[in-house]
Amino acid sequence: MTRPKIAAAVCLFGLVLILIAGALMMIPAGVALHVTPADADTPILVLPLAPGERFCLHYYHSVENTPIWEDHSMDRSGTIFIEEERYEKFGAGMGKMPGIGQMVQKGKYEAIVDMHYPVNTFVLRVGSPKVAHTLIWRGQQFNLSNQFAHQRVWLSGRPVKLYQAVSYLFSSGRAGSWPEST
Repeated sequence: MTRPKIAAAVCLFGLVLILIAGALMMIPAGVALHVTPADADTPILVLPLAPGERFCLHYYHSVENTPIWEDHSMDRSGTIFIEEERYEKFGAGMGKMPGIGQMVQKGKYEAIVDMHYPVNTFVLRVGSPKVAHTLIWRGQQFNLSNQFAHQRVWLSGRPVKLYQAVSYLFSSGRAGSWPEST
């Protein structure tokens, strides 16, 4: 085989590899939780999730000053569901919704389990540092109250393509690496 033919074959092979890699990068690769200030377009935090994987919103009841945990998940389309609520003491705004989940005791905590109730995109008015609204994701904690007390943030889910998932892993401050995490 002549040198021009070898060069053409190598170029063609390289082009095929690039096309295959490009197609693979467009396949679905899970979902991501976006936390975005209400007055901004750019998320302050993007947390990749596998469909069904849970993340938790933990805070202290503003009246009772007792801890509350809200476990959420997302489906493949990015719809957010509340899965479980745990709290130490029944307080204002707490309690079971008729027909949603079941009440159980988990140690000293009351819990509503098996909720799987769609909340979709929702706005959170972040409480003061005393309320300590904290997102817990894969063992990492992101205290929203330390950064955004008395501000509104949107929590939304979005499907993620493979190329986005890869970029989240390599972008600083976007996927589980918030400088003020506590």
